[in-house]
Amino acid sequence: MPLKVIGAGFGRTGTLSLKTALEMLGFGPCHHMTEVLDDLDRQGPLWNRVVAGKGADWDAVFAGYQATVDWPGCHYWAELAAHYPEAKVILTLRDPARWYASMKETIFAAPASRWIMLLLRVIRHPMRFGHAIITQRTFGFDQSEANAVAVFEQHNAAVRRGIAPDRLLEFDVRQGWEPLCAFLGVPVPDAPFPRTNDREEFQRHAEKARNAGRRKQVA
Repeated sequence: MPLKVIGAGFGRTGTLSLKTALEMLGFGPCHHMTEVLDDLDRQGPLWNRVVAGKGADWDAVFAGYQATVDWPGCHYWAELAAHYPEAKVILTLRDPARWYASMKETIFAAPASRWIMLLLRVIRHPMRFGHAIITQRTFGFDQSEANAVAVFEQHNAAVRRGIAPDRLLEFDVRQGWEPLCAFLGVPVPDAPFPRTNDREEFQRHAEKARNAGRRKQVA
């Protein structure tokens, strides 16, 4: 099925809350990095092929999904918007300083050196696409606040320039259901807007990635 919703916002901007909300609204399943970790044997090779420049078969990558948010999909927002011209685009936003603080305690807590990237390629780590997309291609191995916030704001500006206003929703999850439902043309649910992905939950998902790498090395 073609994607109906494309999330263009970086991770740590409420993307897991948005994923849960979209699924509650009938736009599920929704792709997210958690989906990759839960299905790494299938998803890993697909995304590693994409980052290796061997061709992006988006219909295969997103087979069975109606929406995508978070990395790795948000890195390819422009390609996905072109491939799925009927899909609506949601740019999740967050105060840059608070976003960076969250990144520093979660995603940026992992090493970001070129030596790590080389090691991942050598051992054929199943999650090497994540480091290639986030560490290398998005932030250029520079996780300083000045660089990260600049990249964050440049990305958001690029999405605003690249997507027609009537196709784009700029969304802070603190706004809740009303703007999201109005944009998607669906009723507001009789349930609280989901609030998910605290730091402890992130660490649980990160442990899945570490364990996958250990299994690959043993094999």
